Amino acid sequence: MNRRIALGSLLAAAGGLSAFAWHRRGRQPPVMPATVHPPLPAPERIGSIYHLGHSLVGPDMPAMLAQLGGHAYASQLGWGTTLKQHWTDGKDMPGFELRAGGISPVPARQALASGAFDVLVLTEMVEIRDAIRWHDSAAWLAAWARLARQGNPAIRVYLYETWHNLDDPAGWLERIETDLPEQWLGRVLAPAEAREGTGDIFLIPGGQAMAAVARAAEAGRLPGVSSRDDLFRRDESGALDTIHMGDLGAYVVALAHWAVIWQRSPVGLPHRLKRADGIDARWFDEDAAPRVQAIVRDVVAGMPHAGVPPDRLMDGGGAAG
Repeated sequence: MNRRIALGSLLAAAGGLSAFAWHRRGRQPPVMPATVHPPLPAPERIGSIYHLGHSLVGPDMPAMLAQLGGHAYASQLGWGTTLKQHWTDGKDMPGFELRAGGISPVPARQALASGAFDVLVLTEMVEIRDAIRWHDSAAWLAAWARLARQGNPAIRVYLYETWHNLDDPAGWLERIETDLPEQWLGRVLAPAEAREGTGDIFLIPGGQAMAAVARAAEAGRLPGVSSRDDLFRRDESGALDTIHMGDLGAYVVALAHWAVIWQRSPVGLPHRLKRADGIDARWFDEDAAPRVQAIVRDVVAGMPHAGVPPDRLMDGGGAAG
């Protein structure tokens, strides 16, 4: 482990070894130590957010976040899409879809080059280990961050950490716990930041928030919710979708985004929200909702790479100004 840390430090100082060279060999790049950056000033206002990703972003989570934050948003989504595909394939990638709320939908590269967005949130495809090994995740995260900052030097850039299938052989909770330091931070975020012009990237711990809420549910601490399965989607026949979040999961992830981006406690936020199509979402019980909000607050407060000082998360959050 000491040799790996030493190598990571050397690469960071040198600007980073090309991840392309590693995935050409079919090997994982070394784990690099992720820097804990000084926090950004708490935002006075956020007018617009751009979401770049796939079905673990989905249509409903950005719409819920916009209801909490009062901002406009746009997104570019695909089916299991890598950061590389978003850059190189554009509208030709499988499942290409543009969505927006409060503004017109616009392709990602055009949107970010325009400088019109205050925040960029990106995520990588899962299986995350395959994305890193074969699709040069760190290099493309850096490319998107550079483009965003060329358009708007003041833009805030966030990497949204997700999760794997509930039936992953290594265990759903176990993968969330180990993938954060090894994959999301050590092989994606840290080497991306080591590249010139990338700037600081902060983490939105979506997987960590989902895991914490699932643990609370399974410990009997959330009235009306008893299992991790309750956070995930079911089809019309009742069959469980083992990776895509349902309404409750989308709300949990939206809370994590809100707490990180606004740097305020999510305790006291509304919990009866609508989906992107305007239909009422399923919501947590009145007794469970503030507990979920407090769980997400504590996850963000304990995550130094989120860049939110814990004292800013003291209760008294509520709606964004």
